Amino acid sequence: MKSQTVIVAGASGVLGRHIREALNGAGHTVLGLGRGEGNEIRADLLDRDGLLRAFDGVQADVVVHAATALRKPPMSHKGMFGTDDLRVAGTANLIEAAKLAGVRRFIGENVAVGYGYRDFGDRVLTEADEFGVPVSDPNINRHLEGMREKERLALESGLEAISLRYGFFYGPGGTDAMVHMLRKRQMPAFNDHGHVSPWTHLTDAAAAVVAAVERGRPGEAYNIVDDHMGFGQLIRTIAATFGTPKPFTVPRWVLAVAPYMHLMIGVTMRVSSDKARRELGWQPVYPTVLEGLRAQASAQV
Repeated sequence: MKSQTVIVAGASGVLGRHIREALNGAGHTVLGLGRGEGNEIRADLLDRDGLLRAFDGVQADVVVHAATALRKPPMSHKGMFGTDDLRVAGTANLIEAAKLAGVRRFIGENVAVGYGYRDFGDRVLTEADEFGVPVSDPNINRHLEGMREKERLALESGLEAISLRYGFFYGPGGTDAMVHMLRKRQMPAFNDHGHVSPWTHLTDAAAAVVAAVERGRPGEAYNIVDDHMGFGQLIRTIAATFGTPKPFTVPRWVLAVAPYMHLMIGVTMRVSSDKARRELGWQPVYPTVLEGLRAQASAQV
């Protein structure tokens, strides 16, 4: 595979740093795009004119849209609005800029919860299931619209569009804050009552981007999920693996004051990644959350 120049929007973020490392390791050249220092292209995705100016003279083969407005796990629906905007207006602006740079391929980071914020029971979801279906709740609908539009805009752009639908991230940079809070006894666990969510180690998430850049089929979406586990179980597993004090358990209703998080821990979703394994040749380094956490804990010793 020849070396390609890849613009990574959100390169200084948690996922973006892993993507940069993985692409560089595969022999590609990365141009980070973001507002902060350390980015080769300094611009805000929501500032169309400034973004287009920043792309003046830039040439690249691929754009990866992994930008987020999140700095910590969102508690309220409002905490997701900035990321919703990046998925819609930011995507439209980025596509326009990408065409100026001669980009041919667009890789979009998305979230498996776009299949729906609800309990799917034992059903296993695949890429054939509907994604981003509108609902009556205006807040939830805003999030789903962002996920749906991020894919639609890219697919209709004329670029070679590929969407990666991830589970919730964990691993270096994504778990550290939780470990810190557990050590200070600031994070409770919750009663899962059978609820499970999809999880993706950040190393495996970045490897999927490399696979999509090199082997992804244009026009396709791929689920990228390692394992499934309830939020409460995850917190207890982190505590046991990193040797923090055992977290106290609280009922789910306590989170009623944090409506977005309350919604999230009530989701039950099992997602198949068979298509990514088959078409991208993607294989998780950490097939289970426990393996991923143990590797992270060992590296910190």
